[in-house]
Amino acid sequence: MKTITIAGGSGFLGQVLENYFVNKGHTIYILTRTPKRKNDIYWNAKDLGQWTKILNQTDVLINLAGKSVDCRYTDANKKRIYESRIDTTHLLGLAINLCENPPEVWFNSSTATIYRHSTDKQMTEANGEIGDDFSMNIAKSWEKAFYTITNPKTRKIALRTSIVLGKDGGAITPLKNLVTFGLGGKQASGLQKVSWIHELDFARAIAFLIDHETLDGNFNLSVPEPTNNKILMKSFRKVMAIPFGISHPEWLIKFGAKLIGTEPELVLKSRNVIPKRLLDNGFKFIHTDIELALNDLIH
Repeated sequence: MKTITIAGGSGFLGQVLENYFVNKGHTIYILTRTPKRKNDIYWNAKDLGQWTKILNQTDVLINLAGKSVDCRYTDANKKRIYESRIDTTHLLGLAINLCENPPEVWFNSSTATIYRHSTDKQMTEANGEIGDDFSMNIAKSWEKAFYTITNPKTRKIALRTSIVLGKDGGAITPLKNLVTFGLGGKQASGLQKVSWIHELDFARAIAFLIDHETLDGNFNLSVPEPTNNKILMKSFRKVMAIPFGISHPEWLIKFGAKLIGTEPELVLKSRNVIPKRLLDNGFKFIHTDIELALNDLIH
């Protein structure tokens, strides 16, 4: 049994991992600004403190800390998005090197958004084309911070995670709401690729990487075959038994994103990401069909 510490683990993904690993008999600690339970450990994600002691007992460190990108990219938000990722990564790297018994493996969040918009070329870890805009540059800086810290006793893996679909959070709730109100048609052309992963496979992939002690570096966490936006929304409507959905032209998405305080790229960018390294090393997905996955999560 492992002791697993999750930094920034009080959100959706942290709870997915905590529930999964607790059910497997592992001990879980959560580093959080708002501790409420016995296994919650206070940290402010900025300074060394008492929380560093828990790392000496930790076999696996998973860093999920970072401000959500579901916001307008104002200068202030851009600064917070950047600092919440880079500073936290540097802090954890320093804390690991102060440990007498450092974690065996450190998973650091990254994002499948590191790859450029693509409807045709499939982006693997080896041949994926990394672009140049705010989101992609954040991802590049995040990984650079992670890998430039030398942690000689700790294996390191960057998780290039796609959209995680879960029962109690993530992308499912806003999309369900659109479908419920008859707005669940395709968005823009509907041809933009959607790389996704079921919450169970997200947790299973991390467990797989923990167990395979020779693996390190970058891993794409996404299903082997991305869907597209049109099929995604059609699958939602079918699973929810709602026969129609109004489609949204690109101009309306941009206008609506401004109204609700988010960025249109979250819907418009085509993420065509393939988990080649997971597949090559023998990982088997449970959920690869979008309609079956949504049926499992919604019902």
